[in-house]
Amino acid sequence: MRPQSVCPATATRTPTPHLATSLLWAGALLAACLLIGPAARAAELRPGAPETYTVRPGDTLWGISARFLRDPWHWREVWQANTDVSNPNLIYPGDVLRLTMVDGHPRIAVDRGGESVVGHRGGMRVVRLAPQVRTTSLKEAIPTIPIAYIGPFLTQPYVAESDQIKGAPYVVGFPDEHIVVGVGDAAYVRRIDKVKPDRFQILRPGEALRDPKTNEPLGYLATFVASVALERTGDPAKVRVLRMEREVAIGDRVIPASAEEPLRNFFPRPAPRGLRPEILSVLNGVTQVGQYDVVIINAGTRDRLEPGHVFEVFQGGTKQTDQVRQNGSDWNWKEESPLSTEFWYGANQEIRGWRHDAPDSDAPVPPTVDVRPRRSTYIQPFERSGLLMVFRAFERVSFAIILEANRPMHVHDRIAPPPA
Repeated sequence: MRPQSVCPATATRTPTPHLATSLLWAGALLAACLLIGPAARAAELRPGAPETYTVRPGDTLWGISARFLRDPWHWREVWQANTDVSNPNLIYPGDVLRLTMVDGHPRIAVDRGGESVVGHRGGMRVVRLAPQVRTTSLKEAIPTIPIAYIGPFLTQPYVAESDQIKGAPYVVGFPDEHIVVGVGDAAYVRRIDKVKPDRFQILRPGEALRDPKTNEPLGYLATFVASVALERTGDPAKVRVLRMEREVAIGDRVIPASAEEPLRNFFPRPAPRGLRPEILSVLNGVTQVGQYDVVIINAGTRDRLEPGHVFEVFQGGTKQTDQVRQNGSDWNWKEESPLSTEFWYGANQEIRGWRHDAPDSDAPVPPTVDVRPRRSTYIQPFERSGLLMVFRAFERVSFAIILEANRPMHVHDRIAPPPA
């Protein structure tokens, strides 16, 4: 029997600095659970789910949850955080995860080696609990997804609106008449009037991201060039390069640097119902998409997308050639009888019906029928090819990472929210 939907526990927990944003997401998820109630699909165990699993370096929470659950985004429904420790939601290498059933519902808890078996009494296992102190750095905690793959994309590159990128201040020249400049060099920018903010990013506008149906520009993918500090306002203003990934050139755009700490932890959950976006492009410049590639999809904050939203990726819906019917025109007329349809109309034709009333038996041949070419194409059915998760959302587009790839994916593949 399928277990009922379970929402995360509401026990009081002490937030840590790097988890503050994550716990906000947890609160939002809890509120969503309270609103959705039993209508949401409950967590289901994967066939052959292990009773225990020892966390290893390099693991991710997504990969671990996929060992236990059919749908890894249901992890928070089954996770039993230890409220006696300061960081109850963190998992570390060496932790032993144990699967149990509580009132028919799956539960996964962590055993950090704080218990030892001292014997048996009356057929019951007797356990002595021993206090332990953990001194592991928070940075060694198991992340939800492989952050290394998306780290460069958490703050850059940047997707700018058309008007925003056109109206932004831009590099107009250099004090020493250089063509390009690097770290420590100054540049003139046209124009900056305010002393705050005093930190800026320099971007280089790239390709337009266009809606696949209307060809409307959804934004411009801008490449990060450098971080600069404002030295003098005016027209032109003067900035100095603090950090760079490529040399600053005339025409590069200048925007205020984001003061927000990028979100480093994610709580995967199904994307809002009714959305049917598609993959617009791949950020590594290829057309085939594989696991942990970063892609851009044509949906964003105006579509209620947030970091952590999960989509299933589908292939299909395209016109394919029917090789059998396409080659059916290569029939040998010498082997056909005058009494056969193929003799008169060819093998790649089919009779749809009489054009008017059926003629009598004395009517000349070929008969007066509605003959049309057989369709030499068919529409390929949609098949699930993987999962992706949004990790950064702009107004009309979002960056997402491919978490699962069952088969190669491509630009323009369709995506849809998984069952909730």
